[in-house]
Amino acid sequence: MQLIQLSSKKRKLISAYTIIAIAMFFLSSCNILQPRDPQDRNQYQYNETSYPKHIQAPQATRDPAQLGGIAFAVQKVRPSVVGISTYHVRQGDYGMESQSIEGVGSGFIVSSDGYILTNDHVAVSLDTKIWVILHNGDELEGKVLWTDPTLDLAMIKVNGTDLPAAELGDSSQLIVGDPAIAIGTPLGLQFQHTTTAGIISALDRTVEVGTERGQNFMEDLIQTDASINPGNSGGPLVNIDGQIIGINTIKVVSAEGIGFAIPINAAKPVLQHFFEEGEFVTPYIGVVGYDKNIAHYYKQTSSLVEGVYVVSLDPQGPAYKSGIKINDIITRVDDKPVTKMLELRTTVYTHRVGEVVQLIVIRDGREMEIEMTLEQNPVLTAN
Repeated sequence: MQLIQLSSKKRKLISAYTIIAIAMFFLSSCNILQPRDPQDRNQYQYNETSYPKHIQAPQATRDPAQLGGIAFAVQKVRPSVVGISTYHVRQGDYGMESQSIEGVGSGFIVSSDGYILTNDHVAVSLDTKIWVILHNGDELEGKVLWTDPTLDLAMIKVNGTDLPAAELGDSSQLIVGDPAIAIGTPLGLQFQHTTTAGIISALDRTVEVGTERGQNFMEDLIQTDASINPGNSGGPLVNIDGQIIGINTIKVVSAEGIGFAIPINAAKPVLQHFFEEGEFVTPYIGVVGYDKNIAHYYKQTSSLVEGVYVVSLDPQGPAYKSGIKINDIITRVDDKPVTKMLELRTTVYTHRVGEVVQLIVIRDGREMEIEMTLEQNPVLTAN
């Protein structure tokens, strides 16, 4: 479990957005083991005694047609929710010993042939050893296929057929006050499939988090008061129809009932690539940008134009090569409006590396069109 400290100077309401500037936890649960040779991870075996299984008590059987509300939603989605046990080695810096780390998180099955969606901070890296615990207690070894620390999403694959895939909802249709149900593995696998319920408390939250990889703005988050705890990371946030509307990711630790989920629509372009092609090679543009409200807050601009305000460029990236400049405002990608980095990323993620996209950019008050060829992300790779 990782404590996230956020800068206190940013505790300010920005229009419809809030930059949450308080201590937060990513919702995975980790144990640091005794230092060991990194090569030992190849011999590491999942030890089920470390994480005692939840013993399923006999449950009353009722006709699904008689169920309603939360009970119906839970029974519909619960078989697709999985527990995840991980093992990875964190390399030591400056001569320090490497650390062997075990973790526990959650995820959910998105296809009957074994694709599972979870958080990046659960999967950690492509080298992480993964075990997936299904609803029926079966344990399958998994493989991390793709991770994205910016979106905090990862894809895992297990060998399986006829697995119970979850139904995905449409997070763009949510309104404050909608019921919200969280299912996951809080505090360990002995509590697998713990279910809590609440409401959608707020939408479109922007949270700045500090991670081992640096500062990151997480945008468009769904805020809920459904109780979530360490180990819930990667588990689903579910609507009253039993459809997944979000992926639980972080919570405020200094207050009760303030947790956040990534909207499921942010993951759909990636899922589409995996379903159609069996892989996703992450396209890269090399831009860091703020939306209008954050840019105004940081005094980057006084403009009221909706778009992504470019604040940093990778000089080796495709945006720089195509002529994008700092202080440009990207307003459209292939005729689709973009108002924040999440929209820019997810729109780009509908494309493939090597494809050309058309950007509409405002520079010094003038609108211009720029062509940009997408390149493979130099950091994010897929197996």
